Amino acid sequence: MKSLFLLLTTAAGLGVLSAPATSSAADTRAKPLPIDVSPSDWPWWRGPTRSGIAPENQKPPVTWSEKKNVVWKYAVPGRGHGSPTIVGRRVFLATADRSSQTQSVLCLDRDSGRRLWQTIVQRGPLETRGNKKSTQASCTPACDGTRVYVNFLHNGSIFTTALDLNGQKIWQTKITTYQTHQGFSSSPAIYKQLVLVSADTRAGGAVAALDRGTGKIVWKHSRPRKANYTSPIVLTAAGRDQAVMVGTNLVASFDPLSGKKLWEIDGATTECVTSVVTDGQRIFTSGGYPRNHVSAINADGSGKVAWANTQRVYVPSMLVHAGTLYAVLDAGVATAWHSATGRTLWKKRLGGTFSGSLVLANGNIYATDESGRTHIFQANPKSFQLIATNKLGDEVLTSAAICHNRVFQRVAVQSKGKRQEWLYCLGHTADPKKE
Repeated sequence: MKSLFLLLTTAAGLGVLSAPATSSAADTRAKPLPIDVSPSDWPWWRGPTRSGIAPENQKPPVTWSEKKNVVWKYAVPGRGHGSPTIVGRRVFLATADRSSQTQSVLCLDRDSGRRLWQTIVQRGPLETRGNKKSTQASCTPACDGTRVYVNFLHNGSIFTTALDLNGQKIWQTKITTYQTHQGFSSSPAIYKQLVLVSADTRAGGAVAALDRGTGKIVWKHSRPRKANYTSPIVLTAAGRDQAVMVGTNLVASFDPLSGKKLWEIDGATTECVTSVVTDGQRIFTSGGYPRNHVSAINADGSGKVAWANTQRVYVPSMLVHAGTLYAVLDAGVATAWHSATGRTLWKKRLGGTFSGSLVLANGNIYATDESGRTHIFQANPKSFQLIATNKLGDEVLTSAAICHNRVFQRVAVQSKGKRQEWLYCLGHTADPKKE
């Protein structure tokens, strides 16, 4: 396994950095960048396979509390609903601070939780419009082992920024102007030499691929003038890599390297939040406005919908494992469907409201509701088997990352009328055999 951190020096103690001067996106002198991450990392949104499935052989804890199995916790300045990204011994997190009117990327030491650096990517004013659950840092950064990429809404436009592993800004590229409806939450996807980004908006958005070395736009497609909140997801389906966008009443597939549109069908709904998943033959989409839907679309470009239902899986993304599609409805019902036919295998009411996406590790599914309760149940198509339920914090609207046998979870705590976010690192501080 590669370990990029053997080659890099630590940037400890840099503190808050002013944004360095932006290099030109037209600078083509940069050499192609490798993707130098370990299979045990969680390098971008929804993990190494972009599916919510943790690396193999991971055995994270299944029980925890404020005092049990907490390796460390870090007080996050500001607010955000982006998930943590972990590469090597570094943890990256986006945050927005209204007191200082800044949008930043944090870098923490994976083992201790010590802050290595914080880079201010954008300075205010921060957007004030949007859904009460939205934030100005709802993007999950992506890391290729050399650079970190992040999207922010700033001053009416969407920008993608690349930082090096010491927090220095390398380039920044405007993707499109943006008209806020509910908010902005799209995360970047790394594919070969490119970083793919998107922004759907009623002002007319875009999906684009940028050169990771220079920030130059390699290909770009305009999108319908509709609000939507999904990220581009690169999946291997029907025997080829596909970059899939869902929402704006469409499901669209692009060749991620060239940008060529492979296929597009009318479907989904206008506004979607979840990220698509695949079983290799079908692509599964879901949405919740103006109608609820879960659909299985053949990934071969035939335009055929294999099956569909009207369940509301609007915000928490689903996952597929061994021929079974698992989901938690926004209203707190865990469900398993046969991925090929859509046949309901089981349902179980968990209670609560869910925004965080499902994560699978060591045969168990981790589902966290908005009150901070994480329900852990087996990825079992035959029946619902609860392993444990754990409570942490007062509010969780983010998704967990699981790698290096640890769970990384962003939570908020209310104390004396003040809201404070924390990033928790949960691991086996006790004997795992006794859990």
